[in-house]
Amino acid sequence: MIEKQFTASYQIYDHLEEMNQEDIKLMKQAAEARNNAYAPYSKFMVGAAILMANGKVVIGSNQENAAYPSGLCAERNAIYQAGALYPNEKIEAIAITVKSQKKKVIVPAAPCGACRQAIAEYEFKQEHPIKIMFMAEIGKVIKVNALLDILPLAFDGSSL
Repeated sequence: MIEKQFTASYQIYDHLEEMNQEDIKLMKQAAEARNNAYAPYSKFMVGAAILMANGKVVIGSNQENAAYPSGLCAERNAIYQAGALYPNEKIEAIAITVKSQKKKVIVPAAPCGACRQAIAEYEFKQEHPIKIMFMAEIGKVIKVNALLDILPLAFDGSSL
């Protein structure tokens, strides 16, 4: 038997303003996208902004549906749009921010498992890490240098 351990490296910023200007701009675009969320059931609004290698930014917001599985998270909404619009461009970074209409959210919300898997697919496809930053409505920002840092043993096409 061999025993191994997972480790993850990430940075925590106390405030958005501590980050570099490019990251701040991307997070602000995610906050703007969050305003487009359709969340009549959960009242939990999510915005995502993706920076492409060509400098273009693609946004997404969560879109709910009364038939819950039919909705789509902001992260997947944005990443699939990026793949459709710029199929040969690398994704450099994703900024994600959340807000609730029920209460003040102060803890950053990381991507759900399905979104992590979708982002991992693009990391595998482009053979290039995707920086991910996520924050709540205000306060701390968490940054990881690659999706695979927060999804060890990710499933990929080599298993098929």
